[in-house]
Amino acid sequence: MLNRTNITSLIQIEVVASHYLSLAARYFKREFNHPKITLDQRGKCAGTARLRDWHIRLNPVLLQDNQAEFENEVIPHEIAHLVVHAIWGRVKPHGAEWRKVMRDVFSITPRTTHKMDVTKVQGTVYDYHCDCQQHQLSVRRHRAILRGDRQYCCRRCGANLQLLTDVTDSSPRP
Repeated sequence: MLNRTNITSLIQIEVVASHYLSLAARYFKREFNHPKITLDQRGKCAGTARLRDWHIRLNPVLLQDNQAEFENEVIPHEIAHLVVHAIWGRVKPHGAEWRKVMRDVFSITPRTTHKMDVTKVQGTVYDYHCDCQQHQLSVRRHRAILRGDRQYCCRRCGANLQLLTDVTDSSPRP
């Protein structure tokens, strides 16, 4: 449901998206259609670009608290995905072409993830551990482990993650 704040934010986002599309049009000497932009992204993800639909989905909760970061990083990040798809077709999502658009066309340092506070959108997490550190897994990943569908391992040490059973580190946590 759109409220007055979301409508104002969406108008500002549309203006910012138009700016980055015009930079891409000037650089590549071709026009790009304006994408459909909706405020229906959920979870910790700030935004996603749906290439086939020419559609950008944004997280309204993160947008409300991080307007400047959305205007300066998230919107150009997602517009870059669309531009790359229009110019080069199917390539790696954050590959050389995407980095080129971010750096050379938009003059932005390419980053694949945001650093926004996600506590409002995070949901319940479960504490797991490996041989070298503690990890927090989402409800979805926790349930997949319990069903036996998945096993996750630490990227640093390679050990399988184990649910913390210590009473002082009780799971789950909001």
